[in-house]
Amino acid sequence: MWNVENKICGVTESPLTEYGREQARETGRKIIAEGIQADEILCSPLSRAADTAQLISEMTEIPCRVEPRLIEQNFGKWESTPRDGQDFKKAKEFFACNHEGGESTLRLAQRIYNSLDDIKAESDEKTYILVAHNGIARVVQSYFTDMTNEEYAAWGVKNCAVIRYDFYC
Repeated sequence: MWNVENKICGVTESPLTEYGREQARETGRKIIAEGIQADEILCSPLSRAADTAQLISEMTEIPCRVEPRLIEQNFGKWESTPRDGQDFKKAKEFFACNHEGGESTLRLAQRIYNSLDDIKAESDEKTYILVAHNGIARVVQSYFTDMTNEEYAAWGVKNCAVIRYDFYC
């Protein structure tokens, strides 16, 4: 709901709209049409991601479970403020600083990189679909691709986009 209102959601619960549910169903149809095979769907505990994952799971029959480390970044005092606010954009430039009452970008990256390292350790036996948030997707992209700070800050995915990443030894 806050996506529609251009507000920062972070760890604040913001339920899926009916449009969001339709996007989730469209993603499930895309996974089926493209023959994407996975052993499990891992999702953020926030309802907007968990509900998306559950809808995809029901359609694809891929089991789903919550992975707490996939929760979106806690933006502290910035939660519910405009996503394009100048003060917030400036605060995002300081990767090592916690957002007042929240989490730094470096701590977020540590959490997600650790999760991806765990997934990589199982990648010979299992394939996962991750259902999370744009901030998480940005960190995942940076795990697989070198990015400048500017590229990192500007990178994003559309809701329910399907992107494939492969681990290489």
